[in-house]
Amino acid sequence: MIDKPLHLRLKGTGVAIVTPFQEDSSIDYPSLGNLIEYLIQSRVEYIVFLGTTGESVTLSKLEKAQVIEFAVKTVKGRIPVVAGVGGNQTGEVVHQLRSLPLSGVDAVLSVSPYYNKPQQEGLFQHFKAVAEASPVPVILYNVPGRTGSNMTAETTLRIAHQVNNIIGIKEASGNFDQIYRIIRGKPDGFLVISGDDGITLPLLAAGADGVISVVANAFPALFSDMVRLGLQGSFDQARIIHYRLIEFTNALFADGSPAGIKAALSVMNKCKNVLRLPLVPVNPHVLQHIELLAGNIAQEK
Repeated sequence: MIDKPLHLRLKGTGVAIVTPFQEDSSIDYPSLGNLIEYLIQSRVEYIVFLGTTGESVTLSKLEKAQVIEFAVKTVKGRIPVVAGVGGNQTGEVVHQLRSLPLSGVDAVLSVSPYYNKPQQEGLFQHFKAVAEASPVPVILYNVPGRTGSNMTAETTLRIAHQVNNIIGIKEASGNFDQIYRIIRGKPDGFLVISGDDGITLPLLAAGADGVISVVANAFPALFSDMVRLGLQGSFDQARIIHYRLIEFTNALFADGSPAGIKAALSVMNKCKNVLRLPLVPVNPHVLQHIELLAGNIAQEK
């Protein structure tokens, strides 16, 4: 498996892992280590650290470096490690790529610049600079609901065809037509990865390469089985798992993410239900619903 090209090793299920916290808001490394082992033993294809689900925007530069070092040390090369490195100031992202301890990291996931709403040419130039600075391959991350702007299919394809060192995109626009155009026009080996758990199965049917999942923090074996079945074209079987998980998936996002998955992991005794402000835990009604759904899934055969 190690000898496979990276784009093949990143087909399937990547998990956007949470960053567990102690009650005092410090990083809970024992729980993070246990969660990493849980995901690896459940046969996910790779793990993404310091993403949205990892509450990366609330971590200091020192904490980000420490999480990366811990991840590489704990994973020990058993599966690929992807680290989130992004921002809305290109020079600062370039600095992070040159200063973070990325030795042992297989790729970086870099979010489209947020808040300042760059034009499409600005997005192209930003990611060109990121790709040139990164010591490892780059996966684009388009998530308009969080960034305030959308990277069009035309811009993504321009980057895919013209910029070396960019190997794929995590597409979380929810725009099927846009994602279809990327899949249809992409070069060979360029990954199109679902950024939304709930629409992963139809995107696999359209030719996507996998998912970077939130849900798989809680049920990694089940979710990654669904993705593998979809990649194999076994959609009748994959659809059974999709519908088994869909209500739980929706519940995780009912009161904000990653609050939902932190709630689920807390009822599963994987980590504490602690987030860093400005995020707070889900409301009691949602927590109760998540607990019920998680229990039902765990009991089903």
